[in-house]
Amino acid sequence: MFDSQSKKKENSVTEALACPIPKNDYEQILLAHGGGGTLSHNLIQSVFLQMFRNPILSEGHDGALFEIGQERVAMTTDSYVVHPIFFPGGNIGDLAINGTINDLAMCGAIPKFLSAGFILEEGLPLDNLKKITDSMMRAAARTGVHIVTGDTKVVDRGKGDKIFINTSGIGIIPAHADIRPLRCKPGDVIIISGRIAEHGIAIMSAREGLAFDTTVISDTAPLSDLVQNMLATSKNIHVLRDPTRGGIASALNEIAATTVVGMHIDESAIPIGEQVSAACEILGLDPLYIANEGKLIAWVDRHDADRVLEAMQKHPLGKHAAIIGEVVDDHHGQVVMTTSIGSSRIVDMLSGEQLPRIC
Repeated sequence: MFDSQSKKKENSVTEALACPIPKNDYEQILLAHGGGGTLSHNLIQSVFLQMFRNPILSEGHDGALFEIGQERVAMTTDSYVVHPIFFPGGNIGDLAINGTINDLAMCGAIPKFLSAGFILEEGLPLDNLKKITDSMMRAAARTGVHIVTGDTKVVDRGKGDKIFINTSGIGIIPAHADIRPLRCKPGDVIIISGRIAEHGIAIMSAREGLAFDTTVISDTAPLSDLVQNMLATSKNIHVLRDPTRGGIASALNEIAATTVVGMHIDESAIPIGEQVSAACEILGLDPLYIANEGKLIAWVDRHDADRVLEAMQKHPLGKHAAIIGEVVDDHHGQVVMTTSIGSSRIVDMLSGEQLPRIC
C-alpha cells in the first residue's frame, strides 16, 4: 500500500494531522474549533448564534432560506483555507466553487450567482493565482452559475498561507422542493450518494507526501444536477446534507440533534473505496469522520427511497449510492451503528478533527 519512505512516516503523520482532543471551555481559539466537531458547534452556539440569533439563522440549515417577492431564495457563504492549495483531483479554487454550489443544492436550490473574495499572501506566484481562477471559472460554467462580484486583499509575506478564498452564493428554490432539517422524521431512510472519505485522504496524501499504490483523488464536484434529478423523482426528500468537515458522522449527529430523533446506520452498507479503507486502517483514522466534498446524505420517506436511490445511481455522481440506515424513534439525538461484526456502537461527534484544514 505504501512505499518504504511512507511507512517510516506513518506514526509522525497521524500525530501531526490530528487536532488536539480538547475540553470544551478553552478561552482561546484552537485549530479544532474549525474542525466541524463538538468544539465547532459549541463555538457557533455560544458566540455566533448568541450574538446574531434570528429565525432564519436558527433553522440550522446549510444556507439561509427566505423570500424575495414571489421567489423562494437560498443564500450561503463559506471560506476555504485548504492546505495544500493544489491536490489530486482539484485545487482551492474549484473546491470553493463546488462547495458553495453544494451548500445551495442542500437547500434544494438551483444555484444562480456567486461572489468570490480573495486574501492573497505576498509572494504567491501569479501563475498559481491564474490556475486557481481558471479552475473557478470552469467549475462555475459547468453548473451554469455566474461569478458576479468579488474582493481582493493582500497580506504581508508570512501573515497568510498563500491564498484564502471566500465564496457566497444565491440560488432559487423550486416550488416543489421543501428541504429542511426539521422535516426529518422516524421512518425516513438514509441514503449516501457514494464512497466516503476520498477528499480527506487525498488532501492528507498531498500534504504529507504519502505514496499509495494508486493516487487517491478528491471527490470535489458540484451536486446541484444530481439533487435536481432526485427532486424530479420525489417530493418526499426531507433533508439533504453534504458531509464535509467532520464527515458523515458529524452530519448525521447534526440532524439527529436538531430534530431530536435517533439515527441507525449499518457499517457494512456504507460505501468506501478499497484504497481509502486501507489507508484509514493503516493510519488509524476513522473514515466516518473524514471530509467529503462531492457526496451528499439524503433523508427520504421510506415509500420513495428505492425510487430516489435508483435515480441517484443513474447519475455519474451517484453511481455508488446506497441506503445506509434509517431514522428511528429511539436513542433520541444519537447515532447508533451496527458494526460489520454485528455489535452496536454509538457514533458520537468528535471534539476536534482528524484532518484539519481540509477545505
